[in-house]
Amino acid sequence: MELRDLIVTPILIIIVYLIAYKVRPYVTDEINRKYFLPALTVKIIGALALGFIYQFYYGEGDTLAFHAHGSRHIWEAFIDSPQTGMQIFFSPERFDNNTYNYISKIWYYRDVKSFFIIRISFLFDLLTFSSYSATAVLFAVVSFIGGWLLFITFYPYSQRQINWIAFACLFLPSVIFWGSGLLKDTITLAALGATTYCVHCMFINRKVRISHVILLILCIYTLFSVRKFILQAYLPAVFLWVAVSNLKQTNSRAVQFLLIPLISLGVLVGGYFAIIKVGEGDKQYSIEKLALTAKITAYDIRFWTGRDAGSGYFLGELDGSYQSLFSLAPKAINVTLFRPYLWEIKNPLMFVSALESLFILLLTIYFFYKARSNFFESLFSPNVLFCFCFALVFSFAVGVSTYNFGTLARYKIPAIPFYLLSLIMLAHKADEES
Repeated sequence: MELRDLIVTPILIIIVYLIAYKVRPYVTDEINRKYFLPALTVKIIGALALGFIYQFYYGEGDTLAFHAHGSRHIWEAFIDSPQTGMQIFFSPERFDNNTYNYISKIWYYRDVKSFFIIRISFLFDLLTFSSYSATAVLFAVVSFIGGWLLFITFYPYSQRQINWIAFACLFLPSVIFWGSGLLKDTITLAALGATTYCVHCMFINRKVRISHVILLILCIYTLFSVRKFILQAYLPAVFLWVAVSNLKQTNSRAVQFLLIPLISLGVLVGGYFAIIKVGEGDKQYSIEKLALTAKITAYDIRFWTGRDAGSGYFLGELDGSYQSLFSLAPKAINVTLFRPYLWEIKNPLMFVSALESLFILLLTIYFFYKARSNFFESLFSPNVLFCFCFALVFSFAVGVSTYNFGTLARYKIPAIPFYLLSLIMLAHKADEES
């Protein structure tokens, strides 16, 4: 915490709320308007809380390193020489006498994914005079925008469940904490929400605007640059969503019946090649190496980098084959969605995570019970199917490749909103059809 934080941050927050008040009439309606400012507020609180906890509880962490040992040095270079600062921003691989003194101080300089976040942080630093807390507030704004776009995508389908939809998209405690501050998770989560909104507008509602195209490209590029494995889980689910949605819009039952095999084949082939293309040129995420990458990542976090954290878990042996990977799928999904259990708590943050996991388990039982009479018919609703498939696939992917509850708490946040959305819309659809 520095003097500039105490000066710049309150001023920036006031500006953010003034802009929010001006924008609100154009992006809300009478039904959802009441959630707009509270959702923005909790995001800002979450971003600031993350910084405080990392500074005063942990004493270090990615969020502090991205700024103090990352974007701050690019900002200093820019203040000394705008040309040098922009050279580091656009071409960090070019060393010379002007840039070396700054680049040598950037911890994540050689980590392309982390440096992507540092670049974003630097752009915000230009507006905040490199104040960590003020820059974190701007990350919170980005997170809020992504969450709001996800919310307005799905709430029209279940307006009677709008409070639950708002909770899933905007007010989940773990998402507020891990998905609002200066972290990779904030940017990827926001990109995921915005991508879902654009896909819905362009390919389901068939309302294509230049702004949708630009935003979609930007978000996919962001996910590709920061966390490819999110795209590998997301794109097959999107293909399924678009295909089933357009199939449902066909009035003829006979035509629907005839198209189902072709669409199923198209989704499988399209999803498979999407996974290949996303991982192409990257040894970690190529289709041949995914199982081995999961093993290496899980064992590294569990037995090396996270061995002293005291919050590890073990699902079973991995040998780098898909057979061993898929054999752990039920356990992996369970650990992501419903663990840690209360008796596995070992620190204060795990206590909060365990309470949320228990709450999600209880909601699962509640909504499955509500949907029991028309479960399968409701499950094949396009929106339910999309959210459910992505949530389960992503939960499996992070659960089987993490082996540490602390790391998992961050990695799993893209899955939780979509999982809850699938439950809420499943119950709503069942109510409609009963």
